[in-house]
Amino acid sequence: MSFLKLEGIKKTFGDIEVIKGVSFAAEKGEFVVFVGPSGCGKSTLLRMIAGLEDVSDGKLAIENRDVTYEEPAKREVSMVFQSYALYPHMSVFENMAFGLRMNKQPEDQIKARVLEAARILQIEPLLERKPRALSGGQRQRVAIGRSIVRNPKIFLFDEPLSNLDAELRTQMRVEIAKLHHNLGATMVYVTHDQVEAMTLADRIVVLRAGLVEQIGTPTELYDHPANIFVAGFIGSPKMNFLQAKAESDGKVLKLAHPAFTGGVLTLPTPKAAKVKNGDTVTVGLRPEHLALSSAKPLLSLTLDLQENLGGATQLYARSGGETIIMVAPGRPEIAVGDTIAAGIDPHNIYLFNASGLAL
Repeated sequence: MSFLKLEGIKKTFGDIEVIKGVSFAAEKGEFVVFVGPSGCGKSTLLRMIAGLEDVSDGKLAIENRDVTYEEPAKREVSMVFQSYALYPHMSVFENMAFGLRMNKQPEDQIKARVLEAARILQIEPLLERKPRALSGGQRQRVAIGRSIVRNPKIFLFDEPLSNLDAELRTQMRVEIAKLHHNLGATMVYVTHDQVEAMTLADRIVVLRAGLVEQIGTPTELYDHPANIFVAGFIGSPKMNFLQAKAESDGKVLKLAHPAFTGGVLTLPTPKAAKVKNGDTVTVGLRPEHLALSSAKPLLSLTLDLQENLGGATQLYARSGGETIIMVAPGRPEIAVGDTIAAGIDPHNIYLFNASGLAL
């Protein structure tokens, strides 16, 4: 039985439909991430689960109980916002205890819950401080602690790390992963950062324009994207795409594009049976799968720019009007303007038809 279930959920603002029939089910203890570009509807969907936005159509259930039109306070969910939303005049202890006091919980229980949450989040020395005396990461811990003390059935996170600098984001990402492991709670997390999605999620829901593009584990989405959008969104740097003309005899696929060495890429692949002569096929190449190679090169390119990342180098190369990004280990001895040859394992080549669907 699904712990959280969405069936045909829709949301309209006037004549504008922003969520267009989302269905999804999460198991108890699962960490689910909604990911997608800005404006895709992921935060609106989260707010509907919390009860902060009305559902225009569809059904929302928690533990097999219909909560579609139930008040937020009765859903037993807790939300961590992007902006922390701490009361500036209250201490950390009072901020974390506020919701329990509003529910008229006994003082001894309030103290015990706050101290336990502070222990889990390692903020015990901060309990008497006001929010203005805290760093961004500490404030976010307090906001998470305020959720923990309520012992909710579902934790909801709305881009909680977007206000933090890069180092704190990484640190807090690890803390949230540890928190999920220690609590075993069901968590739904919204982000536009696919690195957060890949590292935190048990499963990812990829959204675009109010619709679900694909649902799967991080590995499934990376290895087997359903379409060009998912392939380009999951992975950093993003996948390279080349449009090529196809020639197929059902067993061998030949793809013509000027970037390919000799102008043609030949693939003996079962995918050839799905392609007709003259079809336009999009070839997807992940930057980390391309390797500087003189043996069996796939691409012949001219280097435009290289970025030293320390342990690796990001290369921007071109063939005609196409730009190809590669990630090379170490610091290869090449210069801007040099001709470079790139090879790839054929198993790491992705193919998409004219409609953008994976072959």
